[in-house]
Amino acid sequence: MKIGLFGINMGPCAEPGALAKIGGLAEDLGYHRLWVGEHVVAPSPRVPPSPVDPDLPILDPLLALAHLAAVTRQIRLATGIVILPQRNPVVLAKELATLDVLSGGRLDLGVGVGYLEPEMAAVGVPMAGRGARADEYLAAMKALWEMPEPAFHGEHVSFRGVDAHPRPRQTPVPVYVGGHSVTAHRRAARHQGWYGFMLDRQQTAEQVADLPRDIELVVTPSERLDPDVIADYAELGVHELAVCPPVRPGVGVDAWEEFVRVNAPTTHVGR
Repeated sequence: MKIGLFGINMGPCAEPGALAKIGGLAEDLGYHRLWVGEHVVAPSPRVPPSPVDPDLPILDPLLALAHLAAVTRQIRLATGIVILPQRNPVVLAKELATLDVLSGGRLDLGVGVGYLEPEMAAVGVPMAGRGARADEYLAAMKALWEMPEPAFHGEHVSFRGVDAHPRPRQTPVPVYVGGHSVTAHRRAARHQGWYGFMLDRQQTAEQVADLPRDIELVVTPSERLDPDVIADYAELGVHELAVCPPVRPGVGVDAWEEFVRVNAPTTHVGR
């Protein structure tokens, strides 16, 4: 079982020194991957289903990963997730290619379609059709990354006679699809893997029953890790547990450091 760290761009780590400290510590302790989340804005006041308070600091995921790329050497760097319909795919393709180059080919792209209507409205994107929009955007980005003469024609984005370099170091860029719906599962089946957020073992079992076993399965667990818990997730076919430190008010970087040490991969080896 691989152990990753989720949420390193938020809460107490939404500050350059803390971000570098926790990212470097996770790498030194053998974590497989650093995952960053995204909410451009959050409903204020907080209303369901928003997962965060509106005053929780959250760094832009790509800029946070660029900072981490500069202070780490080999740990994988992942978006968990980029809300794809909210982004311009041509600009995003350039940003992600740049990040993959600057990190030496360590980028993993987690994408989702979004679920907070106030956030989508604030950036001018309708909730309706966001899944199809996300599929189109991803196809357009792949065209820019992989086609010798990039061209794409869709409902929301269209281009030809253009090119963009440098291309990503990786071909293809690994793509992980987040989401707990049947549609998200079908989308994930076409790519590298699937990412499930804040699931216990029973919820994970219900999710993976609908997923192919030939893709990589990543889960942020809602349960505290111990050897038995890890073994149960592994038995379900999960390849990586991306643990999430607490982000409630009053939790500082010292608490995050303790969490990262307690949940380090080496802590669970041999138990």
